[in-house]
Amino acid sequence: MTRKAITLLPEILRNQIAAGEVVERPASVLKELVENSLDAGAARIDVTLEGGGVARLVVQDDGAGIPPGELALAVTRHATSKLSSVADLFAVTSFGFRGEALPSIASVSQLTLTSRVREEACAARIEVESGALIAEGPAALAAGTRVEVRRLFASTPARLKFLRTEATEAKRCQEALTRMALARPDVAFSLVLGGRELFRLPAGQTLRARLAQFWPPAVLEGLVEFSREHGALKAHGLAGRPSHAQNRAERMLFYVNGRPVQDRLLQRAARDAYKGRILSGEYPQVLLFLTLPPEEVDVNVHPAKLEVRFRDEGQVFALVRLALAPAAEGDVLADQAAAYGPSGDAPGGSSDSFPGGFASHGGGAPLGAAWTPGAARNAPRPPSFGDKPGMLRAWRSFENPQGAREVSLPLAPPEPTSEGLSEEPSAPGAQAFPVAPAPRPLSQGGLTYLGQIADTYLVLRQGQQHAGADRLVLVDQHAAHERVILENMRRARSGGDSQPLALPLELGLHPAEAARASELWAELRSCGFLLEMSGADRLSVRGVPPSLPAGKAAEFLRDALADRTGGLQELWTLLSCKSAIKAGQPLAQDEALALLELWLAAPERDHCPHGRPVAVAFGAGDLERLFKRK
Repeated sequence: MTRKAITLLPEILRNQIAAGEVVERPASVLKELVENSLDAGAARIDVTLEGGGVARLVVQDDGAGIPPGELALAVTRHATSKLSSVADLFAVTSFGFRGEALPSIASVSQLTLTSRVREEACAARIEVESGALIAEGPAALAAGTRVEVRRLFASTPARLKFLRTEATEAKRCQEALTRMALARPDVAFSLVLGGRELFRLPAGQTLRARLAQFWPPAVLEGLVEFSREHGALKAHGLAGRPSHAQNRAERMLFYVNGRPVQDRLLQRAARDAYKGRILSGEYPQVLLFLTLPPEEVDVNVHPAKLEVRFRDEGQVFALVRLALAPAAEGDVLADQAAAYGPSGDAPGGSSDSFPGGFASHGGGAPLGAAWTPGAARNAPRPPSFGDKPGMLRAWRSFENPQGAREVSLPLAPPEPTSEGLSEEPSAPGAQAFPVAPAPRPLSQGGLTYLGQIADTYLVLRQGQQHAGADRLVLVDQHAAHERVILENMRRARSGGDSQPLALPLELGLHPAEAARASELWAELRSCGFLLEMSGADRLSVRGVPPSLPAGKAAEFLRDALADRTGGLQELWTLLSCKSAIKAGQPLAQDEALALLELWLAAPERDHCPHGRPVAVAFGAGDLERLFKRK
């Protein structure tokens, strides 16, 4: 191989190499130009695209403009008005600061830059093709700056090959402009694509009103405003309720000091806030704005400026998670519960209420509060079970963690008695039918238990029957029981209840697994595992948590020792699922009432431990749509 001498690359080649980092596709060109307009204080930004932004892309604003003597510098690499010292680099407050965007774009296209500052009599323009200045002189422009980019990547056909179809590139340009328009509702934006105006946004809109231009009404209905501050950090925006989660992350948008970013830390924090409330393959809608001192975030990570680094990642993670909690903990019953007392009447007294709006009766634990050991004792008293000891045992099984794992519902239905038969006279030989039990009110939220459907769903009415504002509520009995059992397990996490094994399980351990076993020993013991070390590399399992088969226990241990599991929370979720009453099991009225009362007092009651909804509600309007009455 012949050695080549080290030489300094020509400036045009250097600019084209740099353009590979900054100018990836038309959308990145649009992003850089619009950011320059915002930095110039523009109140209106108009964008025109042709050929997906490859044939022609124009960004015009009414900002401060560029003096004629600085136009040539504007397309010179590392020339900028936004930084003047090293200290400025660690406290960046503008979108752009590297002085790379315009020269990079000009090196791979035909660029015309026209600008006028208000003090000048007329505008000036320069034209650059593939990095070379080919024309300059006076021009006509009222105010601000107009950048026109033609024949993008014409001088680098290899880059042109990697672009998608015209429609796809146009769509990405629209998405890039949308993200920036959402960050600045105070600025007017417009987009014209192929001679057709796609949108025109007036200045001074609210965030929700601007978002309504891009997201459908069904999504907007589920959005909740949130805001939380901690010292100099603030997180605010809009987030969707868990019931509105979707299968893609396209509506998770994050901004840091007004800058659109793609940050894994922020996404992890948002997903963690919704953990256990949505399914693993679902994503919430999140429009989050994080504001913090510029010295606390490094935006000089990549030339595209889409990545950032935080000085205190833990503090940012905690703030975002807490800020999103109110939206993530949305209660399907809470919207109307505040309007009703315990029997469905409008509240007239001074009773305490849950944060979600439920009236608190009988000292039940507030929704979202930690479940304390005394919560069950303070919960509403169980229904009167009369002379049915089996049902009393059922109540205790809901209330007691050990009993919850051993619950064996339902009991055999009682034999019909004369009290349960119709009193209407019947013809000789006619069959007597049991009378359905009367509706029974619950102690919270104006809810009344009506019965059970398909031996799986508990049917409730919320509100007064003839008031015109009542709702139909369906509760998944398995999911509700899972939530109750999980909270009981959390309370009794140190109980260490265990089921001995007739034949101990023997597990061979890698040294790393043995070390991990030592770290998790106390937690595993408190969860019900009876473990002994047989030498340095063998683990003997002599007992497992109740209701957990030995095979599943061994599988869980293997995953836990290899750090492939979510720890005790995952085990509790598994146990609660296996221990809960199943779909298809009939419940007596008192059994159903006992379950519902405890479920209503449980924190995070809106979703089962897997993230599935526990309850769904139908108002009059929902039912009218189902029956196509409107």
